[in-house]
Amino acid sequence: MPTTLLQSDLPGLELIHRGKVRDVYALPGERLLIVATDRLSAFDVVLPNPIPGKGEMLTQISNFWFKQTAHLVPNHLLDVPLAEVLPAGTDLALYEKRAVVARRLKPVPVEAIARGYLIGSGWKDYQATGSLCGIQLPAGLQQAQQLSTPIFTPSTKAAVGDHDENVSYATVVAAIGSELADQVRDATLTIYRWAAAYAAERGIIIADTKFEFGTDADGKLYVMDEMLTPDSSRFWPAAEYRVGISPPSYDKQFVRDWLETQDWNKTAPGPVIPSAVIAATAAKYAEALQRLAGIHLD
Repeated sequence: MPTTLLQSDLPGLELIHRGKVRDVYALPGERLLIVATDRLSAFDVVLPNPIPGKGEMLTQISNFWFKQTAHLVPNHLLDVPLAEVLPAGTDLALYEKRAVVARRLKPVPVEAIARGYLIGSGWKDYQATGSLCGIQLPAGLQQAQQLSTPIFTPSTKAAVGDHDENVSYATVVAAIGSELADQVRDATLTIYRWAAAYAAERGIIIADTKFEFGTDADGKLYVMDEMLTPDSSRFWPAAEYRVGISPPSYDKQFVRDWLETQDWNKTAPGPVIPSAVIAATAAKYAEALQRLAGIHLD
């Protein structure tokens, strides 16, 4: 059965970051131990109750995509058994499906987003301005419409509790330089196109997705953190896709939609999620994992 972990506790290891979902510990040799908890964030707010097994599912699907796309863009994973790095006495079963050992990289301070469809904040920006991240789009597009070609639409990396903001490519260039900005953009679109084609063969549309990148001491670029998960992507069942509506999702959009019905100002603390919404969300994650990666978790 899936384990449940709201917050990791690994005595003896240095906790260097507790994010919205992941807890990150320092390991010797410029390495990290990254633990995906069952915390759920929506609208950049960590919600009060966990989704049991979510961290395991996120880790397994990320590991699948990292392996499948390693020929396109190098990633941060290291082939190190968890038992070698966990503190003595740690319950290995609690961490073995939700934690990885990775290279310690210098994060690129931008959310690298690829969009193939007009939805979410992109749809809102388009309605207001006719453009998205400084990219002028054709007039008359509808909600959830496929774009003629995938586009790179970066955003700022917000701290926990703050909201990401869509920015122009010029803003990214100003922040990290044109050479690295080009690498990040090209890597983002290359992975997205490959993954979108792979998912389409399995009846799933990847509407958009977010990547995080880092560089090593030599300046080499790696994709890191998570990849093409239900937390970082919008997965739609192709059979239920329609232009003009927000399609049903295999991701946390299910929770977002419920939150939109609540009297909540989208700042912490978030509302307690009903058990039925938690169970349905977990089932969505599990179905995405099974359909995309062929991995089944009870």
